Amino acid sequence: MATRFAEPMERLIEELRKLPGVGTKSAQRFAFHLLRAPGSDAQALSAAILHLRAQLRLCSLCNHITDVDPCAYCSNPTRNARLLCAVEEPTSISAIEKTGSFNGLYHVLHGTLSPVNGVGPEQLRLTNLWPRLEGAEELILATSPTLEGEATAHYISIEAHKRHPLLLISRIATGVPAGSDIEYVDQVTMTRALEGRRTI
Repeated sequence: MATRFAEPMERLIEELRKLPGVGTKSAQRFAFHLLRAPGSDAQALSAAILHLRAQLRLCSLCNHITDVDPCAYCSNPTRNARLLCAVEEPTSISAIEKTGSFNGLYHVLHGTLSPVNGVGPEQLRLTNLWPRLEGAEELILATSPTLEGEATAHYISIEAHKRHPLLLISRIATGVPAGSDIEYVDQVTMTRALEGRRTI
């Protein structure tokens, strides 16, 4: 029979279990840590979460998470606005930035195509991508080399070519292992993937 805790503890454990990668045991450990910690720690955590929700939004140009609009990348005049890189999630940007080999702008899709999970093109943040391609010279598709990532890259390349037939569209090289997520790729692998991108 599973151990039951007092209702407030059960509620906190249940909420913590909703976090990615957090199972029941980890959620219990976090909950008991918060219970033992000074009240000021719990209040600081609560305030940080509420502040995050209140202050952060999506950049109106690239969909990156930001507290200013446009974001720091889109408003940086030293970045190459003619080179766009489409990524699945905001976390992918930090993996690419670590390489120091990309100085263009980003476009965050916030997901990949997944018909099984009911995610079609309408659920991705593509509407504001198409106008951005007007002045672009190249679009790099840096989605993960998963089935969903490949399908997303294929869809975007077809739609982008329809709208801008002369646009160079490339895909990051397979230096990124198949089936892995971009955000977990090391710096050298990501650099090679960017440098070895291929035209679609």
